[in-house]
Amino acid sequence: MKRMVFCSLICLSLFSFASSAAEAPCTAASAACSEMVGVPGAPGRTLVYRSYSLDTRNAAITRGLIMVHGLGRDADNYYRHVLAAAFLADALSDTVIIAPRFASNEGGPCKDALAPGELGWRCQPRNDTWRTGGAAVDSQVTSFDIVDELLRNLMRKEVFPNLRTIVVAGHSAGGQFVSRYEMANQVHDSLPVKPTYIVANPSSYAYLDNLRPTRSALPTSVAAAAPGYLAPFPANPPAAFAPFPDAQNCTGYDTWPYGLQGRNGYSTKLGDDRLKKQLAVRPTMYLLGELDILPLYGFDGTCPAMAQGPTRLARGLAYARYVSEKYGAQHKTLVVPACGHSARCMFTAEPVLPLLFPKE
Repeated sequence: MKRMVFCSLICLSLFSFASSAAEAPCTAASAACSEMVGVPGAPGRTLVYRSYSLDTRNAAITRGLIMVHGLGRDADNYYRHVLAAAFLADALSDTVIIAPRFASNEGGPCKDALAPGELGWRCQPRNDTWRTGGAAVDSQVTSFDIVDELLRNLMRKEVFPNLRTIVVAGHSAGGQFVSRYEMANQVHDSLPVKPTYIVANPSSYAYLDNLRPTRSALPTSVAAAAPGYLAPFPANPPAAFAPFPDAQNCTGYDTWPYGLQGRNGYSTKLGDDRLKKQLAVRPTMYLLGELDILPLYGFDGTCPAMAQGPTRLARGLAYARYVSEKYGAQHKTLVVPACGHSARCMFTAEPVLPLLFPKE
């Protein structure tokens, strides 16, 4: 009898240990911490790293965080960045972290190895890539469709019954993705838990009309220009936003993804007025590195991008003011001290942690 009791206790202990192990977050950017996610009814799938299974019931999860990588399509590194942030915020145990990879193997700088059936997107530079909601190669599935599906997965009560907050965030090219996804996605209003969007250090934004920032759009208290450069401030300062004066020579300044003209991919599903309304009312935070003032790390120096400001910091400050003053958006802006164009610096900064991992 004693032997049976002893064996029962050992088995119970092993079961408890296995249960605890199963509930622990998956913290390696490896195959063991990944899944393939697709759009129902459409061929092809996309690799996502995730800290917990997207199909196993987990009542401990109260937050969902979707993190979109930058131009290098290095979802593994971005997964590590956010795991580090979650550790600092003591949020690993109750947050499901998801980092999708929008792979490309079209050649040139895009030589990702694709698994059988994995979707691949156009390479850079194009206006129909993953970062603008473009469709995958030989597919109707867009990158925005994939995030739509991830949001629907998070809403499954049978898997995450206690989920209360969702954040969709991205840095650099991922910031471009999130900025445009925020205005264009068609699932936001139908979700029981509404996402918050965090746009960090993108090189460009989608302006809603022909206005572009002038020198007056930037606060004099912020050094948003490149080092050693400061345009002379006129005696009679212009309005903060004015019709772009070089439209004749810079013909693409108002074309998607810099403006709303000539849109393609997912964004064509809605008219201009609907896009403008959705952008204004959805909760959005712009994270801008105080030191992101150098033309490095994929900085967009094309004419349409330079029409939005001389640096990423300047462009972010101007755009946040633009959507507030011209379209009534209640978006927020945070300049992150001592950070340049670094996702690790931005997302692990002390003031950013409660934005990524909100209490409610």
